[in-house]
Amino acid sequence: MTSALDVARYIVNISYQYQYAISNLKLQKLLYFCQAVFLVDSKGKTPCFPEEIEAWDFGPVVPSVYRAFKKYGGNNIPKVSEYKDTSNGIWNLQTKKFSENIITEKDRKKINEVIIHFGKFTASKLVDITHHQKPWMNAYYKNEDIISKKAIYEYFKEDDCNES
Repeated sequence: MTSALDVARYIVNISYQYQYAISNLKLQKLLYFCQAVFLVDSKGKTPCFPEEIEAWDFGPVVPSVYRAFKKYGGNNIPKVSEYKDTSNGIWNLQTKKFSENIITEKDRKKINEVIIHFGKFTASKLVDITHHQKPWMNAYYKNEDIISKKAIYEYFKEDDCNES
């Protein structure tokens, strides 16, 4: 299974192809919708990425991805051609080239569908959309950190992500 960071890197790069600006805030919402699509397509069995999504003030967030891109603040994230790999520990950083082939073609197609549908929206519009959806609302207002994959699946199997 692909990590949320690799999916995020792919989303950043493909957003440029579609000429959509992408900030960290917008990226977080697109990851959430990708997770929803993958869960619905697999009937709740196969998420897009294994990391948990948390309910933060401005909507759903994958903390590891937020931290990786927080240096850009509210500005657009530049295309990702390489990145610092910390999988061998922080003291053994390696620069690696990013390849979209780390994600299967089938999965890239699903992610592209999300970008085509939701990429046209501003970050603030995506925040507004997610703030009106039960997975975020239930977790946030119950002071639960995690928006469970089950909650995402249960909500979106009924409401197929076609908010516009």
